[in-house]
Amino acid sequence: MNKRTAITTQTKQNLIDAFWSLYCDMRIEKITVKDITNKAGYNRGTFYEYFKDVYNVLEHLEDSLIPTLDELPPITIGSEIRGMPADTFLELYEKNSKYYAVLLGDGGDPAFASKLKNAIKPIIIQVFANKPTVNQQELDYVVEYTLSAMIGMMSYWYRQTDKLPSDQLHELIRKLTEQGVTRQFPAL
Repeated sequence: MNKRTAITTQTKQNLIDAFWSLYCDMRIEKITVKDITNKAGYNRGTFYEYFKDVYNVLEHLEDSLIPTLDELPPITIGSEIRGMPADTFLELYEKNSKYYAVLLGDGGDPAFASKLKNAIKPIIIQVFANKPTVNQQELDYVVEYTLSAMIGMMSYWYRQTDKLPSDQLHELIRKLTEQGVTRQFPAL
């Protein structure tokens, strides 16, 4: 990487970092280009070399946090590929927790959860695409439910002050996914 490219990359990252520090404390509607450039130490012209507006910074940041299909390895059970394991999803979430906790939180971007699910869904659905016994329409609902539950649980976990240890959270999500909710309660 030549020096100019490195400077360009760093400048863009500085603007993103300045935006992020503001976004963690205030709603996006309240953030201005001037706020970002003041915090990053650049002028407005520099900002517009990289982004068209504040929402474009958020979009760029979110896109960088959405995994591509190549980044989401499928699980293999025996010799059959079964989809993305919960552990891989949890690792992805933990790796980006600084961002996910805010973006998926109460003050975050409501569209981000959909973007995240839409990136992951195809990997899971693809596994069952050619199975004659699987109702594809129902599968879409099952995958939506599962991913929504996982994202919701992890978002809830990050907001807690008295958290379950992460290995317990992983085990709980695994049990809920494999056994369902009702089996988690003792018979009354």
